[in-house]
Amino acid sequence: MSDPFFFGYGSLVNRQTHDYPRCAPAKVKGWRRAWRGAGERRWCYLTAVPCQTTELWGLMAAVPGADWQALDLREAAYDRHLVAHPEAQEQLSIYAIAPQAQSKPDHHSPVLLSYLDVVVQGYLREFGQDGAAHFFDTTDGWDTPILDDRAAPLYPRHQRLADEERALVDGALARLGVRLIKEPTS
Repeated sequence: MSDPFFFGYGSLVNRQTHDYPRCAPAKVKGWRRAWRGAGERRWCYLTAVPCQTTELWGLMAAVPGADWQALDLREAAYDRHLVAHPEAQEQLSIYAIAPQAQSKPDHHSPVLLSYLDVVVQGYLREFGQDGAAHFFDTTDGWDTPILDDRAAPLYPRHQRLADEERALVDGALARLGVRLIKEPTS
């Protein structure tokens, strides 16, 4: 039996945030990304939501020895779902926040810019500018406020962005009319 695989569509696309060595760019059909709150988490994160018309680009990686413990801990607010994929001969799982645990994002629980930066950096490195554009186009919830925490990142796996990566993120957010905030309101 070969190792199972996971499909990352957010921060897991950025290889700097994990140490799964057997990974490659991949695509899955039937899912879309959305910004959502999750249970007790203070900030909004990406989740996968079923959508028959969308194909997500992301990263497929093997879970050696089917040892899901570390990844399940990292993705604790998410449920693991099996998905079909022709390149994953055993199983491919995608993490999604359980619908009953999701909350709509608002100004009390914004998206962290340091988290978004990590995600976009991953797409740029795996798929180039087309991948970053695909990420923005296949993600819902851009009306969610984004907390500008770049000067003091709150996301635990934050990464340093090159000037051109930062400019791409900032330009995309400006085109989408995303509202950046300096602190969440209580």
